Amino acid sequence: MQRLLMNIYRILYQAYGPRHWWPAETPFEVMVGAILTQNTSWRNVEKAIQKLKGKGVLNPEGIHHLKKPQLAPLIKSSGYYRIKTDRLKSFVDFLFEEYDGNIKVMGKENTVALREKLLRVNGIGPETADSILLYGLRKPIFVIDAYTKRILSRHGVISEKTSYEDVQKLFMDHLPSNEKLFNEYHALFVYLGKTVCQKIPRCDICPLKGIRGWDHFV
Repeated sequence: MQRLLMNIYRILYQAYGPRHWWPAETPFEVMVGAILTQNTSWRNVEKAIQKLKGKGVLNPEGIHHLKKPQLAPLIKSSGYYRIKTDRLKSFVDFLFEEYDGNIKVMGKENTVALREKLLRVNGIGPETADSILLYGLRKPIFVIDAYTKRILSRHGVISEKTSYEDVQKLFMDHLPSNEKLFNEYHALFVYLGKTVCQKIPRCDICPLKGIRGWDHFV
């Protein structure tokens, strides 16, 4: 399994090169983006991020002091903006309650303990929590999303019904615990999923077309 996963990574990296993901100027910007990107495209998130920057509130203190009716219009482009306003405020409230609004202090928390705390925050599920940990705080945890599951299931590495936790465990158990590797690997999956392994796949141009996971388990 380790050989298979590293082979997939090498093929994708050779095909697409470094993805420079997550595009953000600060760790907090990553965290806001991780919450806003739920159920929408990154293009829509970028518009919201720019509005927050334009108002000078893309920082913990800025979001913390905004009232919900003030915040909601700024993130409207991200869709479900009233729900996301509640979620963003809940996250920032958590940040101040637990760490006095200090991202650096938050980053010193044990990864497992911090993940458990994040999952108790309104609107933060496993993928969002892990994106905050990996991309925002540079902690070595593998993010699983719909692209990852789609690609791996189509190549016979997992079942379509495999749980988030089990897919994550597959990577965490068989790859070196390396934040940069996990970052680049997931970003490559996202790029492949968006451009090639779409709902209707373009298998003829897929760099992984020769990979069949089940061949490794017989």
